[in-house]
Amino acid sequence: MADLILFDLDGTLTDPEEGITNSVVYALKTYGIEETNANCRRFIGPPLGPELQKVYGLDPRESVLRFREYFEVKGIYENKLYPDTIQVLETLKKAGKTLAVATSKPEVSAEIVLKHFGIRQYFDGVFGASLDESKVHKADIIQEALDAFPGQSAIMIGDREHDILGAKAHGLPSIGVLSGFGSRQELEDAGADIIVNSLADTLPCLLDEKS
Repeated sequence: MADLILFDLDGTLTDPEEGITNSVVYALKTYGIEETNANCRRFIGPPLGPELQKVYGLDPRESVLRFREYFEVKGIYENKLYPDTIQVLETLKKAGKTLAVATSKPEVSAEIVLKHFGIRQYFDGVFGASLDESKVHKADIIQEALDAFPGQSAIMIGDREHDILGAKAHGLPSIGVLSGFGSRQELEDAGADIIVNSLADTLPCLLDEKS
């Protein structure tokens, strides 16, 4: 069983759909691009700058700065915990697990979200992207987390392919959760070792090695 449990944040511990899609819609409007919130769900999870560049041809750094104009003031709080998040974190801590967040969200923003929801105390470390976009890829963020807890066996939990692929880059097992924003097909194609419906469903896997 893994000693170190790495959690993605958006779509895994919290549901940030309203805040992120509102922020993306705002950013796109500054470029004269009209988009619906529903079509902007795709930007929840992956590194934002590269994704905006791929979809709209926007400069990744500039577009992220425009995104933050809305997100840092309002969007970051347009968020909610999944109903089983606290139960899962409390259970794992009582079992003696080391918990860490490994997110493509900027690390400073992740800290704000965790403190806002009163769950920062469950985590032994928080690792995220840099504000200058020099560190955005999930594999690099996972590496930073592994370096902070040397010698511990680890597992990654997330809802998008980037979480699964980031884990595979380090030879880590992974659990995909369907309560977030990735489909079963996406998680299967990325090579998730286990796919569950909700965060609570990860507990048997993490505590008893049963799927």
